[in-house]
Amino acid sequence: MDNFRIAILDLYEGEPNEGMRCICQLVSSFAECSLQKVTFEVFDVRSKLEMADLSFDAFISSGGPGSPLTSEGSEWETKYFRMMDEIHRHNDTHPQQKSVLLICHSFQLYCRQFGYAKVSKRKSTAFGVMPVHLTTEGKRDLLFRSLDEPFYAVDSRDFQVTDPSTQLIAKRGGHILCLEKERPHIALPRAVMAIRFDRSFIGMQFHPEADPEGMHRYLIRDDKREAVVKRYGLHKYEQMLQHLNDPEKIRKTYQTILPAFLNHASRTNATSYDTHPQRSV
Repeated sequence: MDNFRIAILDLYEGEPNEGMRCICQLVSSFAECSLQKVTFEVFDVRSKLEMADLSFDAFISSGGPGSPLTSEGSEWETKYFRMMDEIHRHNDTHPQQKSVLLICHSFQLYCRQFGYAKVSKRKSTAFGVMPVHLTTEGKRDLLFRSLDEPFYAVDSRDFQVTDPSTQLIAKRGGHILCLEKERPHIALPRAVMAIRFDRSFIGMQFHPEADPEGMHRYLIRDDKREAVVKRYGLHKYEQMLQHLNDPEKIRKTYQTILPAFLNHASRTNATSYDTHPQRSV
């Protein structure tokens, strides 16, 4: 492949955010270090109804504001899932795969659209630097296998993915990769934090693109500090700030997941791509 093309699907609807900055920064860094020509293009999916086509080799679909339940049937979402269906059909009939990474809001939309899990509003907002637990399959997956158990990631959501259809996920050769922390004292379902839907489609509830610098700027804003302290307490807030300075937490996640996705997507095809490499014996 002489030219590796990446489409970044911006679902933030024009809202200022750190997510798009981080995604573009990671893609730019990958392009600078790659031995092949790498180009990327950003598509404003919700505000301008822009959409990529099959000329791209990889797709990164961002997080975004609002409910993943109320946009069903909208013009932008219709175009969005028409594109996803085209990628599915391509991957079903071509050895060279198109790779897709779905982040937060995109992950919720995808699970809702294709019936992979229940998507619902949380009783309260999940926000901060949180531990994420790997399943057995997650520990083997090429995007997660170099991370700790648990690893830490930025979580920012009012909605959640729960009650996955393991039968439907397995039908495409997929696996549940990550779960939120156990809360035995709370009688609520445990949210699914990442699913590999097949060898080329993967989605995650947290923000793998979040970097410590951007998260620090976000947390020290007066409104965010007040919200976090009110929800979790001052100790938890200070602990979040400490996590940002720990190279084994947010920075490691930032440097691992999305770069691994791009690295493998740039050379993936039906015969060489293995999400679960054999263990050494």
